[in-house]
Amino acid sequence: MDDFSFIGNSDVQSIEALYEQYKQNPDSVDESFAKFFKGFDFALKHFQAVPGKIISKEFNVINLIHGYRQRGHFFTKTNPVRARRKYFPTLDIENFGLEEQDLDTVFEAGSQIGIGAASLREIIKHLQDTYCQSVGVEYLYVRHPEMVSWLRDRMESVRNMPDYPNAKKKSIFKHLNHAVGFEAFVHKKFVGQKRFSLEGSEGLIPGLKALIKKGASMGAKEFVMGMAHRGRLNVLTNVLGKPYRKVFKEFVADEYDDDVSLGDVKYHLGYDNYMDLDNGEKVRLCLLPNPSHLEAVTPVTVGLARARIDHTYNQDVDKVVPVVIHGDAAIAGQGVVYEVVQMSKLPGYRTGGTIHVVVNNQVGFTTNYLEARSSTYCTDVGKVINSPVFHVNGDDAEAVAYVFELAMEFRHRFNVDIFIDILSYRKYGHNEGDEPRFTQPTLYKAIANHHNPRDIYAKHLEVTGVMGRQEMKQKVIDFENHLEKEFDASTEIKKMSIARFMPDLWSNFRYPKREDFNGEMKTGVPISRMKELCDKLNHLPEDKPFFNKVHKILADRKKMMQANKMDWAMAEMMGYATLVAEGHPVRLSGQDSERGTFAHRHAGFTVEDMNERYIPLKHLDENPLSFNVYNSSLSEYGVLGFEYGYSLGVPNGLTIWEAQFGDFANTAQVVIDQYISSAEEKWGLMNGLVLYLPHAYEGQGPEHSSARMERFLSLSARNNMQIMNFTTPANLFHALRRHIKRDFRVPMVIFTPKSLLRHPKCVSSLEDMQDGHFQEVIDDDNVDEKNVTRLVFCTGKIYYDLLARKEELNATNVALIRIEQLHPFPKENVEAIFKKYSKALLALWVQEEPENMGAWNYIRSMLPGKNIVPVARIASASPATGLAGLHLLGQNEIMGKVFKMCHCDLKLPYCNLDCLEGKPREEILKAHYYFAESDKFSI
Repeated sequence: MDDFSFIGNSDVQSIEALYEQYKQNPDSVDESFAKFFKGFDFALKHFQAVPGKIISKEFNVINLIHGYRQRGHFFTKTNPVRARRKYFPTLDIENFGLEEQDLDTVFEAGSQIGIGAASLREIIKHLQDTYCQSVGVEYLYVRHPEMVSWLRDRMESVRNMPDYPNAKKKSIFKHLNHAVGFEAFVHKKFVGQKRFSLEGSEGLIPGLKALIKKGASMGAKEFVMGMAHRGRLNVLTNVLGKPYRKVFKEFVADEYDDDVSLGDVKYHLGYDNYMDLDNGEKVRLCLLPNPSHLEAVTPVTVGLARARIDHTYNQDVDKVVPVVIHGDAAIAGQGVVYEVVQMSKLPGYRTGGTIHVVVNNQVGFTTNYLEARSSTYCTDVGKVINSPVFHVNGDDAEAVAYVFELAMEFRHRFNVDIFIDILSYRKYGHNEGDEPRFTQPTLYKAIANHHNPRDIYAKHLEVTGVMGRQEMKQKVIDFENHLEKEFDASTEIKKMSIARFMPDLWSNFRYPKREDFNGEMKTGVPISRMKELCDKLNHLPEDKPFFNKVHKILADRKKMMQANKMDWAMAEMMGYATLVAEGHPVRLSGQDSERGTFAHRHAGFTVEDMNERYIPLKHLDENPLSFNVYNSSLSEYGVLGFEYGYSLGVPNGLTIWEAQFGDFANTAQVVIDQYISSAEEKWGLMNGLVLYLPHAYEGQGPEHSSARMERFLSLSARNNMQIMNFTTPANLFHALRRHIKRDFRVPMVIFTPKSLLRHPKCVSSLEDMQDGHFQEVIDDDNVDEKNVTRLVFCTGKIYYDLLARKEELNATNVALIRIEQLHPFPKENVEAIFKKYSKALLALWVQEEPENMGAWNYIRSMLPGKNIVPVARIASASPATGLAGLHLLGQNEIMGKVFKMCHCDLKLPYCNLDCLEGKPREEILKAHYYFAESDKFSI
């Protein structure tokens, strides 16, 4: 439709040029214009009108039609409780060069809206019905003519007014009755309790029912849904079929069964079930659990939908429909919505279109919409990707159902996002105990006198003779009686249980115990198999040209294999290759993850002069989903949420999100706090997502050093996460394999290296990967335990700095102990180390981070009673200095604190005390320990 955008500018000359084009070749113009020009020619021939006058008036009517299509949504009757804002210019005919005397003039322009030659009065009536009643639509900005034409023809042919049979109208009443009746019953039985009711927006329920049935008739097998707390209990019961008795029990229960320790409030819980269809088939409905963090569930929803599309339905996007139900204040105010919308058409994140539904209460917590956003509509974020937006009056139940069905048809045909804005209201305040009149007295005065959508629809059905008043009244009574029985049944429930989410996927997985994280699980792979896989990884097709340096990378990898030295990248790729070869799909995404931020991975190679990539791991077998790596949008919150949802749908696969720098996980903290660390305790939700967070102090400044290890450790308890910081490529290899080979799933956070990616000592042998296993703690194999006077515990990259200084000083009395798995803390292994080196005089914890950051406080809490002393940078508000020289000074001071000796014969750490020679050994030790405790070796 872009070709005809000039119509809105009243450019008569341009339309005349189009008419000349039509006369030369009728097939060269849009079909609707061809029909118009054909009728126009007929009028000229038979009525002998004055050409200039007819052209002017006809084209003015065309401009009027365009005006309604483009701006009709400003003048709708979509707001059920208050008057709309005024917009100018209006759609009055005078603004289009037309006059009242033209109202009964017949115009060929009527063919533009499908009614043929018609009077201006009839044309206006048709346009008013279509664009200015209970449904408003924004769509002319869409840049695909086919989409615009399809929507225009579908809407104008029925005037956006559905003509439903009586059976369907009765069904709509049934769903409204259940929605309204449920809220009224709960309000009566649980006075003053929070439920975040749907009252005022009950039209959502028949809308969702219509959407699901329409989608199922088009072949959809699953609907994956996410929504906030408003109306959630209603959706759970009246759409997903959660038993009413379970919801009623959740209002009064005080104990969960043994599987979930803490649980969550009832309006955060998820559910999945099957809905019976009229044809005897079923469609699956999944509503994800979510926290109060508004819109946090949005990326999780689309991520789970993508996983189901990929691994259950052979990438058929029409089989799975993601639906996200937003609040009006949240969709406009929460930036993660924009992130998800921007992801919607990217190769790694496409879902075939998300249906976004806004329950528009016209107020946030207490804030009026005029104070809550700058945009005209809360849905304006949809215009970023040229998505159509429907605005519908929530009191018009049939219009709501119609719009949901139309949106489903559009999604099925074009596989892009679409937005539905249900203009409604919130009967009470933010919760049922809140007083909204403090901040919205005018609005809530109108709401107090407003009938609910069921009663409004009941009156319509009575007037039109579809249902009698007594029949509808009886249905209201019958449903209330049903709820009373469910309420009685709820009193028989002893303990609350949270059903396993998607049990068909997760029934073979169990919740872990502490002892599950110990032991030497066999994860090695025969060297012969690794060499075979390595040959495939290092092969490029000969018929495709690649950048010269690509061949050097592969040559170096082959040399590495021959030299029996596997670096980080090779061990990582080998971990993926062995898992893929064993039938476990692997997905990795993040900013620059294909090459790797530090150019170490090179999982894919770009063909020169072509928009094509060759990914060797995809060619290990014939399954296109066996391995995928995606460079994500520049997003952390949205992408991490997506990958969490994706991992939820592929428990047998390895799903990884990689931060460009570990520090950038800051922006995804909501997902880390609300899902990764706590979802199991709150909702019984298992997940095996892996996070790669590049972390190490390399003098790159405060935003490129720390992945905030302390934050993850502060969130760690009850085996909820695995927190890892490896020093060998083999440990990465075994950790990835162990992660997938176990019969439970727990998120794994790996602090990955930067300089160690190419450190000559950070290598492993093929034997390490064949015969070894994952090591929670790595002992020092280059000391005589009898001579060790000092234990130095550390984790990650600083080990190699310590090792270099130890070798320089030949400090054979110092044992460097690496803790590779920080949580669950390998306490038994560490206790064994203390026992082994029982003659050691001092134990240190050494870290690069400031003392108030990093792992120190966690380590101290894990080892109560141990005289372990921290060596760290001085406590700081910022993670690191921005000056390379100052960074090196701090690093050298750390080394100095660890390795400097007292001049006394005990060779203890430097203490600045006068030598106590001649004093008893115990007194010397006491003095040194006292100094160590008071000074803490902090810099």
